[in-house]
Amino acid sequence: MIDDELLTGVEEAVRKAAAAEIMPRWRQLAAHEVTEKSGPHDLVTIADRRAEEHLTGALTALLPGSVVVGEEAVHDNPAVYRALGGEAPVWIVDPVDGTRQFVHGDPGFCTLVALARGDELLASWTYAPAREELAVALRGEGARLNGEEIRSGSPVPDAPLEVAHSHPDFTTDAQKRTLEGLHTQGIRPRPCGSAGLEYLNVARGALDAVAFTWENAWDHAAGLLLVAEAGGGHATLEGKPFRLAGGNALPFTAARDALTVRRILSLLA
Repeated sequence: MIDDELLTGVEEAVRKAAAAEIMPRWRQLAAHEVTEKSGPHDLVTIADRRAEEHLTGALTALLPGSVVVGEEAVHDNPAVYRALGGEAPVWIVDPVDGTRQFVHGDPGFCTLVALARGDELLASWTYAPAREELAVALRGEGARLNGEEIRSGSPVPDAPLEVAHSHPDFTTDAQKRTLEGLHTQGIRPRPCGSAGLEYLNVARGALDAVAFTWENAWDHAAGLLLVAEAGGGHATLEGKPFRLAGGNALPFTAARDALTVRRILSLLA
């Protein structure tokens, strides 16, 4: 199903969507082009909507019979999410991951695309246009950043583990209490920015682990494959692989190696 033509086509589609719909609006948004969804920290912009529309048309044309599960489409119609785990190939799309950073003019945002069939991730693209970085992962064939292979490696022995976790603005009191387990000797926790870029940091060995309390597939699918293909691992609180369709025991973690996965889970239990 995945050949060089499809890989090239997806890369072109992602780059074109960013060039046409996202970057012209970066640091140029008018007040009426930004709206709230569930609350003041959960934002959506005209760039999110237009980029998802662009990608939906381009990706389904590249792979006839495929469907798209995109963040904005699911917000408008939650039933769209049920395509995950079905028989058709599914493109999982977050048009602007890190919308808050995008709105504030910060370069820490990206476009995330993953291709899955059933509960198996096949390929992913993480594109940070303001940083001119494109990471691609292909199941069984490794991970690359701007064409160069990346490896997660392992944390430095005896050094504090650098861990990015769910931002306090997006967590409940119970989730905050669970994440408090990371505030212990040997761990250096901080709130996450764009989830997609935090996964990239793990895959390139710039961050030791992430710990997240939510399971929206568009935030995690691309990054989970990227980390795995770079040599890292992940697990839910039950020690099981993350399920795209949901129903995971949370929090879950992705980390540079299996030992770090187990260490983080032990602190979240």
